[in-house]
Amino acid sequence: MKLKTTTVKTKILTFCLTCAAYASIATAQNNIAEEVAWVVGDQPIWKSEIEEMYQQMQYERTPIKGDPYCVIPERLAVEKLYLHQAELDTVEVQEGMINQEVDSRLNYYITNLGSKEKVEEYFNKTIPELRETMLESTRNMQKIRMVQHSLTKDIKTTPSDVRKYFSQLPADSIPYVPLQVEVQIMTLNPDIPREEIDEVKARLREYSDRINRGDADFSTLAILYSEDGSSVYGGEIGFKGRSSLVPEYAAVAFNLNDPKKVSKIVQTEYGFHIIQLIEKRGDRVNTRHILLKPKVSEKDLEVALTRLDTVRNDILVNKRFTFEEIVEYISQDKDTRNSKGVMINEENSTTRFEMSHLPQEIAKVVNDMQVGELSKPFIMKNPKSGNEIVAMVKLTNRIDAHKANLSDDYQMIKGMYETTAKEEIIKNWLDKKIKDTYVRIEDGWSNCEFEHKGWNKSKQ
Repeated sequence: MKLKTTTVKTKILTFCLTCAAYASIATAQNNIAEEVAWVVGDQPIWKSEIEEMYQQMQYERTPIKGDPYCVIPERLAVEKLYLHQAELDTVEVQEGMINQEVDSRLNYYITNLGSKEKVEEYFNKTIPELRETMLESTRNMQKIRMVQHSLTKDIKTTPSDVRKYFSQLPADSIPYVPLQVEVQIMTLNPDIPREEIDEVKARLREYSDRINRGDADFSTLAILYSEDGSSVYGGEIGFKGRSSLVPEYAAVAFNLNDPKKVSKIVQTEYGFHIIQLIEKRGDRVNTRHILLKPKVSEKDLEVALTRLDTVRNDILVNKRFTFEEIVEYISQDKDTRNSKGVMINEENSTTRFEMSHLPQEIAKVVNDMQVGELSKPFIMKNPKSGNEIVAMVKLTNRIDAHKANLSDDYQMIKGMYETTAKEEIIKNWLDKKIKDTYVRIEDGWSNCEFEHKGWNKSKQ
């Protein structure tokens, strides 16, 4: 069972700031009386860009380390240096991914602000205009990431490098590592009565008939009845490539050609769907869907609990097999059953989890277990589908809270070393880039303590 903890709020804040900056560029360039604060190469940084980004950061309560009228223009200047390098390197981005990310973010805005009209009012742009602005800003951010990756991709890390780095860390810079655990898991999906499945399919067929007859709108029915998070968007999931969709859904979605028709019923690990095509763009497709999940009865959950309890008894009492031997035959968690049930933390690509990163049902059970102990079966929600399943876990390791050390935390310290090495490479590159680039800072904008040196060189 792969789990991922995401800092969605941080990504959205970063996006908002970037989007606001690029939105102001478009306004500034159409304003003859606009004031230029900086010039980097042949690219101006307008005062309105800086003001709008500052207002956005205040609105989002984003901390600014230093004078905003120094920090913000320098940040924009650094972006222009990266984009110039991207142009020199002929960096090309995958437009499909850019479009998908922008569509996802637009949907986020519409949901949180309440409607497309409110989004247009907030940004003072029509949705098509806002989308173009977002495309440009997202494309630029992707180019910057690609330039940074190109600069740092050849870093080679040896154990000797990591040991030397760790030995030179000041005592107060050595991180404190919270309690971590390593866990194996076995899951069962309770059987669902045929009657329940037939009822779900009958409801979906009814919705399809109403839509095809013109008696109801797909998006309205999705809002009213779909059990997927996309229901708030009228079932629309945005442009997706095949790899972003579960195979069963993708197979049907990419074969749809008529936006007025509704697909056949599609079964996936999430439940049962009907799908409607919105638009195709090359290797991406935008669809809306209605998802219904057959309900699991208490009786079915008890049956699954009893089955796993029997397996537990055969492991612990009858000694018929070990957890590791049987998990691949019993478990229905496709992410772990072929790796002896070992759970992987997608955030750090290791087997270690802080307790807060585990599903709460697992964390509650593991909290009172000893290393090597096998839990009793329990009910939990599948983190991906939200469906109720039955699980049993084995605690294979517990690493108590401690100050980081090479023996227990080598991978973490290696990551710290690589981050530091990349930062040093990028800093040196920026210093040289600043030295080799024409930069003019107008009066009133240059009396600053900048993060990077050399900006003030060229009032020549």
